[in-house]
This record gives sequence, structure tokens and C-alpha cells, in this order.
Amino acid sequence: MKTDRKERIRRAKASRNAHKPRRLPTQADSPASEGPRTPFYPGMDIPVLLETPRFLILDKPAGLAVHPGPSTQDSVETRLLPHPRGGPWLAHRLDTDTSGCLLVARRKTALIEAQAAFQDRQVRKLYWAVVVGTLPQDSGEIDAPLLRQSAPSGWRMVVDTKGDEARTRWRVMGRGKGLCWVELELLTGRTHQARIHCAELGTPILGDRVYGAAAGQSLPGLHLLARSLELNLPSDTLAAEASPPDFMAETLRRMGCESVIQS
Repeated sequence: MKTDRKERIRRAKASRNAHKPRRLPTQADSPASEGPRTPFYPGMDIPVLLETPRFLILDKPAGLAVHPGPSTQDSVETRLLPHPRGGPWLAHRLDTDTSGCLLVARRKTALIEAQAAFQDRQVRKLYWAVVVGTLPQDSGEIDAPLLRQSAPSGWRMVVDTKGDEARTRWRVMGRGKGLCWVELELLTGRTHQARIHCAELGTPILGDRVYGAAAGQSLPGLHLLARSLELNLPSDTLAAEASPPDFMAETLRRMGCESVIQS
């Protein structure tokens, strides 16, 4: 008797539930999406030239270091917002005073892929520079191995036959006011390569306080721009161009180089 009563109650509840309208899933029932994420800490943005799910190409300002150091904590690395799964990572580096294209990997697999491309010289890097003096030819290539030399006052790179291979292809894009505007294609990627090779040609980069002839004088910023970066990776084809910083663009205008390309 008791069993029959319990069974009738169970069947009645089942009947009511079968006719009860089902609540449709709402946005809140689904896992919350991350939504758009800025790659930088608030107020510490750097211009982005190209963005993909795996990479960023930044327009690094002149004067901003890529890594923090003893004298400054502000850098590209410290401005990047960490991702919960790790990263992002700098895929290569630029000197503090050099502006322009800087590649950042947003995933570890992307970093490994980009590093392999740099190591295998599958990356095309073009630089613009304004150099002091006159180049006798309109184009050429310099092959001058570079060696790091340490001293009590610090270190610098020097041309030395014992150093690592370093090759740069160059061509003049404009002349005026005792200066030359040159495009540099770095065929290798040695530290300070563009700066030393220009100085080795007898035409140091304007504003170079280390390798320039006018070290110590009050000069405008280093007139060296990482103009473009191109990578053909198995997973991505990346390409970006950066415009000259204001002080460099002004120098080019004063030289009469009106064909300066603004990205």
C-alpha cells in the first residue's frame, strides 16, 4: 500500500516536470570569454604595426629599452601584459636608441618558430639611417666581422677578423646638407651592426654617441630606424613598416628628401 502511494507521488512529479518549460541557456551559463585583451599594462601602450593571434610587430619608440636594466625599469618587456598561459616573448631585440619594427611572440611555439627563422636567416630586415658625410657610390656591400671588446669603462663592438661574420648591403636614397639617407639591409644580425658598418664606411650615423665622430656633443636622437620586417613562417606570413621618428623625419625634410614614406 505504501509502495503504491510512493509510486503515484513519483509519477505525479515526473508528469509536472515534463510539462514545465525549460530555461534556455543564457550568456552567463557559458564559460566567460576573455574578450579583447590589450597586450600592454594600462597607460603603457606601444604602437602596434601588425597583430595576429600569435605575433605582434611593435613600433618601438627611440629611447625605450627592450629589456629592463640597472638604470631603468621602463622597457618593452615590462610594458607587456603577461598572458595566463605564459609570454609574450621578444623574438629579437633593438638598441635602446633605435626605433621601429620589433617582433613579439604571443605563444611559445610562435617564439620557437620565429627564433629558427632568425637563425636560418629567413627574415628580411631593412633599416633607414641618416649618416654624416658623403658616400662615393650609390650602393654597395660591406663585409666586416664584429667582435665584442670589454674595457673597465664598458664594452663596445669592434671590427676584428676574429669576430663573427657581419654583412650589410646598402644603397643611397637621398643626399643633402652634408648627409646621406641610406637604406641598410642587414644580411646578418650582429649587435650594433648597422652602426659600426656605417662608421666603417667613413659615414657614422647621425646622433651616434658611441661610434660617431661627434661623441659627447649635444646631438639629436640616433637617426636609425628599423624600417621593415618580413618573415615567411610555416604558419604565418608577417610584414610591417615603421615611419621615421619625428626628429629623423625633420632631418630628412631639411635634406630635401620629400619622398619620405609615411606608413
